[in-house]
Amino acid sequence: MPEIIPNLHPLLVHFPIALVSMSAFFHVAALATRGNPACARHCAVLAHTTLWLGALAALPTVFFGWQAFNSVNHDEVSHIAMLLHRTWALSTLAVLAVLAGWDVWRSKVDAIPAKWFAGAVVGAWGLIAVTAWHGGELVYRYGLGVMSLPVAEIGHAQGHEHGAMSPGEENTHTNAMPEGKAQEHSQHEHMH
Repeated sequence: MPEIIPNLHPLLVHFPIALVSMSAFFHVAALATRGNPACARHCAVLAHTTLWLGALAALPTVFFGWQAFNSVNHDEVSHIAMLLHRTWALSTLAVLAVLAGWDVWRSKVDAIPAKWFAGAVVGAWGLIAVTAWHGGELVYRYGLGVMSLPVAEIGHAQGHEHGAMSPGEENTHTNAMPEGKAQEHSQHEHMH
């Protein structure tokens, strides 16, 4: 089996996000189509099923997230961000477990959801979104769970172009550089 850095968490995390997003959509759609009972029942089946599957998918996602939390190299600043993501993830899992458990116990698979329950599922979707945001911050802001980061170099010293710039764009690009680098960049551009 190929090694996935840091583990299966980055692969699995997309399933509860997608499933709970679909569940929130179909809960609202089931309420919105109450005037058409057949359509509302179909939306309700999808709403309930995706909620149950989303809650089930969250279990291994949180398990592997916990493993990543305990095994990824990090500094003090990123540790605080990891704690925040973990808190949101565990809270979201608890809410999803309660909602899915209640739904399995109280609802038939084609039952039109109550307004309060649809609102709670939309709220759970909000929790998923915030949790995902904090997870993305761990990777893209703090570089956690990646094998290496590219070294960012200013200018075009790498031997490739990114397309032609208009005269106004060149000034904007070079103004953001330190003075010496901007002069080097300008000389490099004029040589081409």
